[in-house]
Amino acid sequence: MGGLYDADQVELCLSASHKMTKNILAQKAFTISFGTKKYLDACDYVGIVSGNDVPDKIEKAGFTLQKSEIGNAPIIQELPLCLECSLIKQSEEGNIIGKIEKINVDEAYIDENGIDIEKMELLSFDPIHKVYRIVGRVVGHAFAANAQLK
Repeated sequence: MGGLYDADQVELCLSASHKMTKNILAQKAFTISFGTKKYLDACDYVGIVSGNDVPDKIEKAGFTLQKSEIGNAPIIQELPLCLECSLIKQSEEGNIIGKIEKINVDEAYIDENGIDIEKMELLSFDPIHKVYRIVGRVVGHAFAANAQLK
């Protein structure tokens, strides 16, 4: 789990026992690849299986990796959106704070209007219902939807 920490920063909520936490602290870099409907099963698998128990879980899921330009962190080639981040710090609670250094987007999802998020069919986990949902539909414009209240 995680989210935006600041305009150009992210926060990951990972326990110290995660292999990913150990790798991030050692490498001082990490990536965040966004799951899609097309790869739902594989994304669910890598999200619930521990790298401590199954070291080749990425390969078992059918994903191929390439090295990030930001440190020694992997990019999952099959997923269309990836944030390459450098480690800023680990918070007192153990959360990982990183700076977004680069955003990678598969060209198939870029059109004259920019990045087509709806076409990507990005996944979002709904913890209340324990289901995955697809991100996409625009319902308002940030920092402008409140105009009639000012």
